Amino acid sequence: MAITVRMILDQKGRAVVTAPAGTPIAEMASILHQNRIGAVVIVSADNKIAGIFTERDLVGAIAKHGAATLTTPVSQEMTEKVYRCEEGTTVNELMQVMTERHFRHVPVETEGRLSGIISIGDAVKSRIREVEQEAEHIKSYIAG
Repeated sequence: MAITVRMILDQKGRAVVTAPAGTPIAEMASILHQNRIGAVVIVSADNKIAGIFTERDLVGAIAKHGAATLTTPVSQEMTEKVYRCEEGTTVNELMQVMTERHFRHVPVETEGRLSGIISIGDAVKSRIREVEQEAEHIKSYIAG
């Protein structure tokens, strides 16, 4: 049985750090740092995904505009075209997309609303667990 995004979220939780589009970039940097995360999902008032702001976006904004970017609203520097997945997406499918498109964070959407986020670390951990379980089954089969 393939591991799905739903299975990961059921285990790790569905909490997602979010912010509105008007949040200043300096505050976004604090949010990333305080929560020890690599991405914040930018949401509209009705909890729909409006964008994503990552550590890479922060570095890029500072490199392009210097310290002046810190007072700029995150909407000016966020990634607007956000790849999303659904809870039924398999980890293997997600890892392939994340690798090909160089994403480290993918928001999960259910019925048009944000319902979680998966990081590359979450995907790798689940895949390692799956491989370890397969190895145990094989050992049991051989021993049994």
